[in-house]
Amino acid sequence: MIDALLLNAAILVGIVLVLWALSVAIDDVSFIDAFWGAGMAVMAITSWLQLPDRGPAANLLLAMTCAWGFRLGIYLFARWWKDGEDQRYKRMMRKAREKGRAAFALSALFKIWLGQALLLFLVSSPAQVGILAAGNDSGITGLAWAGLALFLVGIFFEWVGDWQLQRFKSNRDNEGEILDTGLWRYTRHPNYFGDACAWWGIWLVTASVGWEWALYTIAGPIFLTFTLTKWSGAALLESGMKKKRGGKYEDYIERTSAFIPWPPKEAG
Repeated sequence: MIDALLLNAAILVGIVLVLWALSVAIDDVSFIDAFWGAGMAVMAITSWLQLPDRGPAANLLLAMTCAWGFRLGIYLFARWWKDGEDQRYKRMMRKAREKGRAAFALSALFKIWLGQALLLFLVSSPAQVGILAAGNDSGITGLAWAGLALFLVGIFFEWVGDWQLQRFKSNRDNEGEILDTGLWRYTRHPNYFGDACAWWGIWLVTASVGWEWALYTIAGPIFLTFTLTKWSGAALLESGMKKKRGGKYEDYIERTSAFIPWPPKEAG
């Protein structure tokens, strides 16, 4: 197990160094968001490939992680390709960019790429460890089916939420407005809620392989939920939306659940 995880880590660092060099060459690190999901899928694949035999639970974990990771990676890459450098990363890298190319390169490596690689490895640990522990011996238990059900709920909220947001933004009549229909009527962050459900679902499948493996990797979904709700996800996004949309967004916050879907409050 340890040797396999170390190989995964080495592969991840190798990929990250290549992408870091590319980001320095094009003077833009913000496509790292697309690698966040895709990189987790790659970690699942490298874990699966190291198994001499693969059973149902290992195959299920691989399929779940790849479905989540590559979809998100493609979606965010297409958004970056269309919109260009993300303003969040532009602000983060402004001082380093002003100091010159060498400062930008070092900051991009340590502040952006290696830091996110470490977090990516942590968050994807349930998939990696679950696949490696499952091998050919673990079948699909009731707990694994429950994990798959929670995962599918997450996939629905994430995929549909992103689709609804993309449609809303593509309509010029919605400039300056707040998306408060569809899934966005019941939660201010259906895509983030979906992310959390997906990875707690993956964690439950790993728990079905063995609770010891689930305990070793529970920091992954806990950290992901924290970052989605309190750190770089909802908290950062809402801070920017309050500045851009003012009272409209404040009203939306008042009536709409922050994370877990819930019927909106009545005006009054």
